[in-house]
Amino acid sequence: MFSKRILEGPLRGGEKLPSETAIMLEHGVSRTVVRETVSRLQASGMVETHHGIGTFVCGSSLSQGALINPATIDIIVDTLAIMELRIGLEVEAAALAAERRTPDQLEALGALLDQLEQSDVRAGDMAELDFFFHLSIAEMTGNYYIAHTLRHFGSVIIPHSQLASASLFHDEPLCYEQRMQSEHAQIYEAIRHQNPERARAAMRLHLDDSRGHL
Repeated sequence: MFSKRILEGPLRGGEKLPSETAIMLEHGVSRTVVRETVSRLQASGMVETHHGIGTFVCGSSLSQGALINPATIDIIVDTLAIMELRIGLEVEAAALAAERRTPDQLEALGALLDQLEQSDVRAGDMAELDFFFHLSIAEMTGNYYIAHTLRHFGSVIIPHSQLASASLFHDEPLCYEQRMQSEHAQIYEAIRHQNPERARAAMRLHLDDSRGHL
């Protein structure tokens, strides 16, 4: 988004970025996504903010090689937007699943959890299993629209599948995956015990954690 404009034009050193509202309208993202993107640009040294005045592009002395690929930042923005959608949708879906799940559905979810916890699962297979774990919970709700929404997005909803190629999940990958497995287990246990509030909290923790890691 803005990183590409800064590096390739038309935004140059000293120029002021558009307002948050203008960015939201142009790119169809939330204010939170805009602020997180600007924060990342600040951390990269591409822009600086003067409170009460605005955010400005830094001088042209920055090297593109020292920065994240502009295309990667676009992927980050899209993935964060999807995470916002998932939080709004899946937190309540988990609560409904806890209320409505059948024994057969619970058994199938447990089997997926077992596969996710295997250490020899390849990254691509892990993302697919992760997707089916969340899709299974959506299907437990008995609500066609919830399940259809997740099915429509497919494995693109899983941050790892989007960003592995961008080399953004190489920081302590084992620690991250172990935390994700623990959070999946907490969601499963809440659904197994048919506790909607616990399921809601476990899913929110899981999705907030994924979003925060991103």
